[in-house]
Amino acid sequence: MAQFILVGLGAGAVAALTFAALVGGSPLSMLLFYLAPLPVIIAALGWSHWAGLLAALVGTAALAAWFGTLFFLVFLIGLALPGWWLAYLALLARPAAAGNVPVPAAVTTAPAPDGTGATELAPAGPPLDWYPVGRLVLWAALLGATAVALSLPTFGDDVESIRATLKEGFSRVLHQRPIPGADGTVAVPGVSEPGPLIEFLAAALPPAAAVLMTMTLLFNLWLAGRAVSISGRLPRPWPVLSDTAFPASATVLLGAMVAGSFLPGLIGLIASLFAASLLVAFTALGFAVLHALTRRLKSRGLVLSVLYASVMLFAWPLFAVMLVGLTDTAIDLRRRFGGPPARLDES
Repeated sequence: MAQFILVGLGAGAVAALTFAALVGGSPLSMLLFYLAPLPVIIAALGWSHWAGLLAALVGTAALAAWFGTLFFLVFLIGLALPGWWLAYLALLARPAAAGNVPVPAAVTTAPAPDGTGATELAPAGPPLDWYPVGRLVLWAALLGATAVALSLPTFGDDVESIRATLKEGFSRVLHQRPIPGADGTVAVPGVSEPGPLIEFLAAALPPAAAVLMTMTLLFNLWLAGRAVSISGRLPRPWPVLSDTAFPASATVLLGAMVAGSFLPGLIGLIASLFAASLLVAFTALGFAVLHALTRRLKSRGLVLSVLYASVMLFAWPLFAVMLVGLTDTAIDLRRRFGGPPARLDES
């Protein structure tokens, strides 16, 4: 008890300091900002979800005391609670079905919150099926979009006022100081008429924020899991990430959100947030599928290196990777064309 309280207090203080670095405005401070959920997730994975929850609350209280504004809500709703929830889910398990590979762990009878029948960790016990990685990825997408959706009222009451606020902000960022003979209007190097660019940025920012939030949660969960696993404190075995799979309902949900994004008003805007974050999830799934499909190739390392290099150079291959994820959910590409099962130390 004393240990997890100390861990929760320390992790919460580190998370608050990391998040507060945002006020510095430097590139390093931005990097630290996106790592703010990391201490919370590490505490939850390595000690207990109670330690992670305590870290989230301590960090929130510290930020509220330091800044005295609603700044702390961004940390609590956008990063700390989502990170804690993902860690909580990652430590859920249920008794393994007959014939499954034994896993050295045990469970209590606490049910999983999403009705999958999973149970929460306790010391020692039978072989387990752990909470699926694919569901964790989907949860990260839903939490990332939800966090951005909850922030929308701070910009306005409807789509027009939200975009007007964003356009005003972009105009201030792009505004050049008046010089002798200049009229002080907004100017962008290489762009004769910045109005359409500002319109586009204002429309694209909310979905882009949902994408970034989803990627932030996924990266922090992966990094925290790696750190805790290396330390020997991770209760579950490290998963084979190339075996990640989504339920068929995920495709239906994505289709509904894409269709909903064409609706007018706030409903369409919120649907676009979830559509964007789910597309990130399916892109992550596509990479997992490609890792599995290339197992039998002797030149696997070269193929994957070319894939990642092309993504970094051109970005458009991400669309093809996302289609691979969608296709696998529909027809199970890995069962049809995949190589031999991966070892636990493989991706």
